[in-house]
Amino acid sequence: MAAAPNTAHRVAYTINGVIRVATVEPGVTLLDLLREEFDLTGTKKGCDHGQCGACTVLMNGHRINSCLVLAVSRSGSVVTTIEGIGTSDGLHPLQEAFVKHDALQCGYCTPGQICSAIGLISEGTAKTRDEIREGMSGNLCRCGAYTGIVDAIEEVMAAVSDAESLP
Repeated sequence: MAAAPNTAHRVAYTINGVIRVATVEPGVTLLDLLREEFDLTGTKKGCDHGQCGACTVLMNGHRINSCLVLAVSRSGSVVTTIEGIGTSDGLHPLQEAFVKHDALQCGYCTPGQICSAIGLISEGTAKTRDEIREGMSGNLCRCGAYTGIVDAIEEVMAAVSDAESLP
């Protein structure tokens, strides 16, 4: 009996500023690569179908659901996870605003909410509370912290428009 051909592929990503390389099977998602291969467990697995937003990360500056992206399909990309936002010396402005506005309760959705909010602010399309709500509608919060989330995003958006860019 002949051996099965090796179907694994080598992928390389710049994740939170560090080049990471792995060998993965074709069906491995970016979410599973981040969590299982690189031990970046801040990105959460919720529905695993792209409907809850818990797995949201930034890829090449844009927000994506990492559970819907096959790792082999985007090799070479730059990815920012929640672990790459803020530093040990200080929180990112959105993290500070989430704390200030009680925009988290259990915290499970918070990493995806923050990554999505950074993407939303960078996109520059949301100008009103309703547009923020619409822009964040792909990120669910079972605890119902939506008012605090919108308040936090609105505060950071106002600061960004004064400063012209988000750190």
